[in-house]
Amino acid sequence: MTGIIILAAGSSRRLGQPKQNLVFKGGTLLQRAVETAIASVCAPVIVVLGANAGVIRPTVEHYKITIIENPDWAEGMSSSIRVGITALQNFAPTAESAILMLCDQPFVDTYLLNHLVLAKPESSIVSYFYNDTPGPPALFDAVYFDDLQLLTGAEGAKKVIQKYPEKTVEIVFPPGRIDIDTIEDFEKISGL
Repeated sequence: MTGIIILAAGSSRRLGQPKQNLVFKGGTLLQRAVETAIASVCAPVIVVLGANAGVIRPTVEHYKITIIENPDWAEGMSSSIRVGITALQNFAPTAESAILMLCDQPFVDTYLLNHLVLAKPESSIVSYFYNDTPGPPALFDAVYFDDLQLLTGAEGAKKVIQKYPEKTVEIVFPPGRIDIDTIEDFEKISGL
């Protein structure tokens, strides 16, 4: 069993509004991420909210997902990873691995998530690579959950991937570099 943790707790400071609620191709960015995750071979799907949870939660609470609020979201992504891994271990204690994904990568689809699962050798990490570096979505075998729980501050899961290069399967995914941090980023992809 592989769970999916969608990290959606950030404040979207550079954008000036919750990016999770930006509408792209018929749904909000977070709704599209949730639907992509639900359609995959993975379960459960856990969404970690934080900043602006009150305006984001209503857009996704009707899905068959688990929503967790991260009270320490301002610490950085590491706190959401920790909250997500803890929730996965509580709700699916037999989970063998977890995929960490974001809601602001509009070109991540169900095929890509399923490919992470299919490409995973035993006790490994499978990560998409773009801009010559690993990035989300990425799959972590349960043996790395303790490492993920030790992340602090703004650290993301890349630190764990870089710690175990010999255990990491790399999959090239150039569109992974497209994410939304500013309104200009969103306007660029809206025309695609």
